[in-house]
Amino acid sequence: MEKLERSFYDRDTRIVAAELLGKYLVRRVLGGTRVGRIVEVEAYLGSHDRAAHSHRGLTPRTATMFGPPGRAYVYFVYGMHHCVNAVTEGEGHGSAVLLRALEPIRGVVLPTNGPGRLCKAMAIDRSLDGADLNGDELYIASGPEAPFATVRRPRIGVDYAGHWARRLLRFYIKGNPQVSRL
Repeated sequence: MEKLERSFYDRDTRIVAAELLGKYLVRRVLGGTRVGRIVEVEAYLGSHDRAAHSHRGLTPRTATMFGPPGRAYVYFVYGMHHCVNAVTEGEGHGSAVLLRALEPIRGVVLPTNGPGRLCKAMAIDRSLDGADLNGDELYIASGPEAPFATVRRPRIGVDYAGHWARRLLRFYIKGNPQVSRL
């Protein structure tokens, strides 16, 4: 498996989101390596997207989202779950792709359907906020490819965002049993 080049992330967030499907999230932890195939994502398009954390501007929590592309934006939600995103587009844009579900490939024993479960299974927490996705501890790689059909749907849990809640910015692999919600 080859790590994705930084230039992969420095593009339109919708394109990056769709092309992350089928790639591999790799997490090196004490005792081994965990690998999962990305099967579901959501695109957050920047400060103009009312569903994006960056919509309220640059804050200590969202600083990573405004940083250079190819970094992990990890946040804590509902007082119990971590969520991991891949930062996209140019610095200052505030866009990212939320990783929603993985298909376990190696070293993953917990459920990975849903962003909180994914992070728990892959041992991802706020200590990885800002991590370089070209580093050794956490990265996304290309690998064996199998053909699949992509489904586009509205994002989950962003009803507060008005018309942005209905945008087709959630992408998943059709028929994959690890998808968090159909």
